[in-house]
Amino acid sequence: MDTLFIITARGGSRGIPGKNIKMLGEQPLLHYSISFARQFTGDEHICLSTDNEHIIRSAKKIGLKVPFIRPAYLATDHAGSYAVIRHAFRHYQAAGRHYDCVVLLQPTSPFRKKEHLEESYGLFGENTDMVVSVCESEANPYFNLYEENDGGCLKISKGDTSFATRQSAPRVYRYNGSLYLIKPESLVKYENFGEFRTVKKYVMDPKYSVDLDTPDQWEYAEFLWRGNFRSLITLADS
Repeated sequence: MDTLFIITARGGSRGIPGKNIKMLGEQPLLHYSISFARQFTGDEHICLSTDNEHIIRSAKKIGLKVPFIRPAYLATDHAGSYAVIRHAFRHYQAAGRHYDCVVLLQPTSPFRKKEHLEESYGLFGENTDMVVSVCESEANPYFNLYEENDGGCLKISKGDTSFATRQSAPRVYRYNGSLYLIKPESLVKYENFGEFRTVKKYVMDPKYSVDLDTPDQWEYAEFLWRGNFRSLITLADS
């Protein structure tokens, strides 16, 4: 399957300043996603979308060329990832490149195994808008998530029936930020992820579902790295 890998890494980060090039274990965070993509394709099919010169230099240290500088309007706190992906994809469209699949790799989810994407490819069919990696959520709108009613009192968020245990409630999932396999035609047709009609889940173990946004999450990632994760993750060539 001909795949374009898009790695989105803007320079601004409030929760963890400079996180995309911050060292996690033996390499910058960004390098985990580059190394992962290189297990599946050549560098000409890996697009790093960034607005930041420091990130560009970090990528160049391991030989990855950056095809363009992300426009400023797509590098703000309010710029959605969907618009960033479409912008990158159109760059390759304009160059006459054809792809069967677009894979989004967010650097903030570094702990992926090769088999995660291989198995996700198996779920990606002709009539699928997207396959997305998820993990089961402990917070459940049928059981322990509440919202206010018109009187300011709490009510169960989903439905009117209270379940006795979380196990008896319907399973719910959260996007874990690791893998997004997108049909190129859907990327062109729809204006955002919410318009997709056929989204399939690929369930990952919570321990691989680290999404780095706060210092506490970074500390947890370092804890995992010091454990057995170091032997599971492909390191970039220096």
